[in-house]
Amino acid sequence: MKTRLELEQRLSEPSDRLIQDLAQLDGDVLILGVGGKMGPSLAKLLARGLAAAGKNAQVTGVSRFASGTLREELEDAGVRTISADLLDETALSRLPEVPNVIYMAGHKFGTNGRESYTWAMNAYLPGRVAEKFKDSRIVAFSSGNIYPLTEIAKGGASEETAPAPIGEYAQSCLGRERVFEYFSRKNGTPLVNFRLNYAIDLRYGILLEVAKAVKEREPIDLNMGLVNVIWQGDANEMAIRSLLHCASPPKTINVTGPETVSIRWLAERFGEAFGIQPVFTGEEQATALLSNASSSHALLGYPRISLRQMMRWTADWIEAGGETLGKPTHFQERGGVF
Repeated sequence: MKTRLELEQRLSEPSDRLIQDLAQLDGDVLILGVGGKMGPSLAKLLARGLAAAGKNAQVTGVSRFASGTLREELEDAGVRTISADLLDETALSRLPEVPNVIYMAGHKFGTNGRESYTWAMNAYLPGRVAEKFKDSRIVAFSSGNIYPLTEIAKGGASEETAPAPIGEYAQSCLGRERVFEYFSRKNGTPLVNFRLNYAIDLRYGILLEVAKAVKEREPIDLNMGLVNVIWQGDANEMAIRSLLHCASPPKTINVTGPETVSIRWLAERFGEAFGIQPVFTGEEQATALLSNASSSHALLGYPRISLRQMMRWTADWIEAGGETLGKPTHFQERGGVF
């Protein structure tokens, strides 16, 4: 893949298992926060998957759509769009009632200095959404940031690990889960808390950041020495398929790839691909932000796209001068300041 069109075609290509699951899903689907990094490809994937499953269901994406051509792109892909500020109570109340909701709205980068807005988006708004869609199934995107840094030898935090979020962004993400859980229990709303880290697309993500640093001979910070990654297309499929596993009280799943990936190892492999010796700074610590996703793999299967495939695609993308979004993950952050 070397062009945006090829990438978006790959990201929105439904697998057989997605099509099989969508054949069992009844009703329209509403995606709240469709304008983020993952929302557009998820919406297009869902529309293609429903069509392949022979379902006559409507996919609707909600965002502010303040600029750019995203709204037209989604409409062309068969996704109905609604422009709305979800924090506007009137706008929220006017959204259509649907049996299936995927909640992707949230705020992360720029939290420092805008803490009140972050909490409003990540913890207040979920309560309003939960009341509005109390009779729907809801898959709510969450984050592995709600976990503490864990000892590398333990292989990452599982769903049994007690949350201990570092910093206000991570705290607000746990707040989102707790608020959704309250209304799920109160109203019997079936829900999945979808704890994701880190999805990658060739235009953003940890692999791109490490590969670009190698290519540009910039130092690579090793203080967060190990990470998890998953192909965005696989993460989107798992989110959609999770609609069939919503429950009350909510079901919580970690979603990421099966490997615990060394940043040093990644840089060295990209260095081999580019013929460049990586430059490092800092040292690996005894702890890292890691998730054990074995429960979601048991429930939904392993991701289709392997780590090595993602690495090959990323190297080719950089060599071809592919576009990037300019949205760093800040995976190196150990103090929770975003």
